[in-house]
Amino acid sequence: MSDVALPVYADVAAAAVRIEPYARKTPVMTSRTADEELGAELFFKCENYQHMGAFKFRGAMNALLQFSEEQKRAGVVAFSSGNHAQAIALCARTLGIPATILMPKDAPQAKIAATEGYGGKVVLFDRYTEDREQIGRDLAQKHGLTLIPPYDHPHIIAGQGTAAKELFEEVGELDALFVCLGGGGLLSGSALAARALSPNCQVYGVEPLAGNDGQQSFRSGKLVKIETPKTIADGVQTQQLGLQNFEIIRRNVDDILTVTDEQLVQSMHFFAERMKMVVEPTGCLGHAAARTVKQQLAGKRVGVIISGGNVDIARYSQLLAGVS
Repeated sequence: MSDVALPVYADVAAAAVRIEPYARKTPVMTSRTADEELGAELFFKCENYQHMGAFKFRGAMNALLQFSEEQKRAGVVAFSSGNHAQAIALCARTLGIPATILMPKDAPQAKIAATEGYGGKVVLFDRYTEDREQIGRDLAQKHGLTLIPPYDHPHIIAGQGTAAKELFEEVGELDALFVCLGGGGLLSGSALAARALSPNCQVYGVEPLAGNDGQQSFRSGKLVKIETPKTIADGVQTQQLGLQNFEIIRRNVDDILTVTDEQLVQSMHFFAERMKMVVEPTGCLGHAAARTVKQQLAGKRVGVIISGGNVDIARYSQLLAGVS
C-alpha cells in the first residue's frame, strides 16, 4: 500500500463541508437504562435516521459529488448487500446520475425494493458463487461506468468518517468508540476522526462472530479472507477488509471484537423497547460489544455508532419474537 495515498483526517473534514447541503446531521441519543447497565455514559450516534436509513449516504454522496461531467453522464455502478446500494441509488438520483446496482439475490427484499425505488437499476447475483467485484468491473468497462465500491475507496472512507466527526464535535472527547465492521469504510473513517478529535479514545471495530475476518487480519497483521459468513447482520457479510481500510485500521484502531447473532437480537430488542428505535442487526454490533466488555467501561464516556435501520419488518418481528 506504500504507493497509495491513504485518506487522512483533512479528507474527512473536506467531505463534511462537501456533503453538508445534502446529508442529515443525525441525532446523538442517550439512555439512562443503557448507562445504568454498563455503569458508563453512552452516546449513540443514530445513523438509522440518515437519508435512506444508514451512514452509507455520507460516503456515496462524497464520492459522487467528485465525479467529472463525463462520469456523471455515463453513470455509476456499485455492488452492495443493501445499504451502499440504496445510498448510491439515492445520491445518484439526487445528482441526476444513472446508477446500476449489483445486489445479492438473497439480500433483504426491503433493501432491493428501496434501491429500485430510488431509481437504481438492480442486477442480482449469487453472493456465494459469483464474484461481485469482477461483475462490477466488467459492467464498468463495457458501459463506461465509474465503479464505486462500498468501502475500499478514499472518498467513501472520508465520507463515512463524517459521522464520527459529528459525534465528537457534539459531545466532546470520548474514552471509547464502538463501530461496526464489515469491509471497513465506517471504522477506518471513524478512526481518522477519533485520532484527530479525541486522541486518547480507544477505538473498537465490531464484527459478527461468524465473520471475524477483520479480527483475524488485525491480530495477524495480514489480510485474511474467509467464506461469506452466515449471520443475521447482512450489512457485514464481507469476506475480507478493503486494502486501504485495513491499512488505516491497523494503524489507528485498538482492537476488533466479535458478538453473536443472539447478542445482536438482544440489542435490537433493547433499542426497540427502551429507545423506541428500529435498528437493523448490523447497526446493533457496537452496542452489543459494549455490553460484553462493560467491566472495562465503568465510569467512562462511550460512543456507539448505530450504522443503520434498514431491516425487513417481517424478519425484524420474527427475530424480536424470540426474545424472552
